[in-house]
Amino acid sequence: MQLKLKLTVAAAIAAVAGVAAAQEVVKIGHVAPVSGAQAHYGKDNENGARMAIEDLNSQNPTIGGKKVKFELLAEDDAADPKQGTAAAQKLCDAKVAGVVGHLNSGTTIPAAKVYNDCGIPHVTGAATNPNLTKPGYKTTFRIIANDNALGAGLAAYAAETLKLKTVAIVDDRTAYGQGVANVFKKVAAEKGMKVVDEQFTTDKATDFMAILTAIKSKNPDAIFYGGMDPQAGPMLRQMEQLGMANVKFFGGDGVCTQEISKLAAGAKTLGNVICAEGGASLTKMPGGTAWKARYDAKYPNQFQVYSPYTYDATMLLADAMKRAGSWDPKVYIPELLKSNYKGVTANIAFEPNGEMKNPAITLYSYPDGKKTPMN
Repeated sequence: MQLKLKLTVAAAIAAVAGVAAAQEVVKIGHVAPVSGAQAHYGKDNENGARMAIEDLNSQNPTIGGKKVKFELLAEDDAADPKQGTAAAQKLCDAKVAGVVGHLNSGTTIPAAKVYNDCGIPHVTGAATNPNLTKPGYKTTFRIIANDNALGAGLAAYAAETLKLKTVAIVDDRTAYGQGVANVFKKVAAEKGMKVVDEQFTTDKATDFMAILTAIKSKNPDAIFYGGMDPQAGPMLRQMEQLGMANVKFFGGDGVCTQEISKLAAGAKTLGNVICAEGGASLTKMPGGTAWKARYDAKYPNQFQVYSPYTYDATMLLADAMKRAGSWDPKVYIPELLKSNYKGVTANIAFEPNGEMKNPAITLYSYPDGKKTPMN
């Protein structure tokens, strides 16, 4: 009897082991700042990737005839380039099949070299500096419009639609902030606007009185700010304090959040904000409205900007693996480049350099403090 019991237990263990062996684990990395002033963006990004992983696993996925389970390895880069490269190396060492991220251009650009050197593809739906794809790495992909489109779109709107004549430019000295500000400056000048002042700050600052006072003396029609919302919010409050209530305020996707309403703390200058995001507005995305309803049910009050893109980036990696019949990056990267993926955000296809084909941009304003698409 005891021998029979032992045999039965052994058979059960063997069966469980067989099931475990039959299901391979495919690891996908995610990197964003989930600590520090930009943690609200990072958590939103990570939520999008986690939602995709859960959706993939609910489909009982197979790759190359093998049952697989997707697993997310999430890292925090705190919006710091050194932490970004350390996180990238950690994911390389963990032998992830692909990476979604990073959020900031300043972390994504140095991390891209790390991923290239270890042969792992990464897909960003947030980092917008055009320099990201300039090295020509076969492992770098972007599924959102870059700053050339964002800065140019805002400058064209300022000059052609609003007929503004003068602008002051402020940036936070990050790769993202300087990049988008430089594009705005160049296109604004080409369209006849005069840049009357240029100032800079940091992505840690909260006091802008000195630079705003200097700008006020030049009496510009508008300020363009290259940076993120933890600085843009206090800047809007301080503009109001200085009596700059009629000055338009332009910014790229870094300021284009609902969070900026809270950070501006009721400043009337919020009504002067015009910002741009890569991609269509949620209601114009192919699957945006239904996806957002699911996201809000799962992560109440956490939505910011980029989570639909991190969701699509995760699904895109899995789609390429399935088409290639392998999660080995060497095998599936060519399929990733050939993607024609119908995502939540858009139909995603790539140029040879990993930039997205025909990316949309959307301008937003804040009537009654609510982020609202203008086009």
